[in-house]
Amino acid sequence: MPELPDITVYIEAIEKRIVGQRLENVRIVSPFLLRSVEPPVASAIGKRVVELRRIGKRICIGLQGEIWLVLHLMIAGRLHWKKRGAKLAQQHLAALDFSNGSLLWTEAGSEKRAALHLARGDTGLAELDPGGLEVLDATLEQFSKVLKSENHTVKRALTDPQWFSGIGNAYSDEILWRAKLSPLALTERMSDEDVAQLFLAVRQSLTEWTERLRKEAGDGFPEKVTAFRPEMAVHGKYKQACPRCGEQVQRIKYASNETNYCPRCQTGGKLLADRAFSRLLREDWPKTPAELELRLGRDKKVTR
Repeated sequence: MPELPDITVYIEAIEKRIVGQRLENVRIVSPFLLRSVEPPVASAIGKRVVELRRIGKRICIGLQGEIWLVLHLMIAGRLHWKKRGAKLAQQHLAALDFSNGSLLWTEAGSEKRAALHLARGDTGLAELDPGGLEVLDATLEQFSKVLKSENHTVKRALTDPQWFSGIGNAYSDEILWRAKLSPLALTERMSDEDVAQLFLAVRQSLTEWTERLRKEAGDGFPEKVTAFRPEMAVHGKYKQACPRCGEQVQRIKYASNETNYCPRCQTGGKLLADRAFSRLLREDWPKTPAELELRLGRDKKVTR
């Protein structure tokens, strides 16, 4: 899912192209995309774009008359800038047509999760805001207050849009690796030093990745938006070497996601239980990466 750095760079690229332009048409292909009925889509047609904003992981396009188009890309949604009136194919959800080009919206896969809302004024826009803290605008005290407001794992806290704005699965892995914190650390048990270290890691990671993606896009439109990048330290790097200590990156799998971490840097050498596998082993779950490798080696010998 595109997160704060990706959404920021998307907005900057779109802003250069459509602010001041008139929205000529909204072509919606997927019947599942539009999630609101008031104001109607017709009310946006013919209006000029006056500003863009980010709310969490949402891209908000402000039009004359206080009409807002709010795009939530979800996991597989992506945007593309093409020639005006570009044809739509099966993978397209919609197109926003302007006099100077068309913003095409695609979504990979069969699950249609992306969403388009229309809102009227700041009040309507606020109803779509999950309310998470904007960490890059916050103080350490504000960050600490939100983080310790309830007792959750730090991974869950960082990725909860009602707690923190714009952080998802990918960048939370990178943040926790930078902060040298276990993804399963409980927020109420974190020391002031841990919180300060995490706050700094959040700000550094999000800022550095935004600059990296901004430089990559240059004057063009960002077309390489992905949660898996070769420059990342641990996210998507299962069994690859940690760039800081050389230990193999490990993972915790759950549902369709996984959390990646370095056991040496983040958990004191302890292997965190992978629910998909550890439920079968219970107390026999290996406690370290070395024990896991030994167990896997023995299992291979048995099955040969």
